[in-house]
Amino acid sequence: MKKLKFYAIGFVPGLIIVFFILNKKGASCSGYLPNSRVIAESLSKEFKYSDEAKAAMATYKIDEKFVKDSIITNGKVDFDRSHAQKKPCPDYLLTYPEKNPSYEITFEKCEETLTVNSLKKLK
Repeated sequence: MKKLKFYAIGFVPGLIIVFFILNKKGASCSGYLPNSRVIAESLSKEFKYSDEAKAAMATYKIDEKFVKDSIITNGKVDFDRSHAQKKPCPDYLLTYPEKNPSYEITFEKCEETLTVNSLKKLK
């Protein structure tokens, strides 16, 4: 019991100090989650659009900037309906926004490019 007290006396203040130091630096662990990793990798690629996606964007009056900066950046990857292990280019289904999705987008992420295959408005 005595050892546990000494452990707690050192551990709790150390944890608090580390929390404040990391919080000031703006560090977060959110970049390690699968959704965040797929989105970060996707945003670093060159974007291409299929004819179907271009037609849908024209129909819904959506530009490429909105697709990249809003839908893909803030979307949620649906891993159940995606093919993340497909070789050589995995394809993903992404919904935007996360709650009550309005858009559904499918894209294929290759080594150097990201091809948006389709865009659907859900509501």
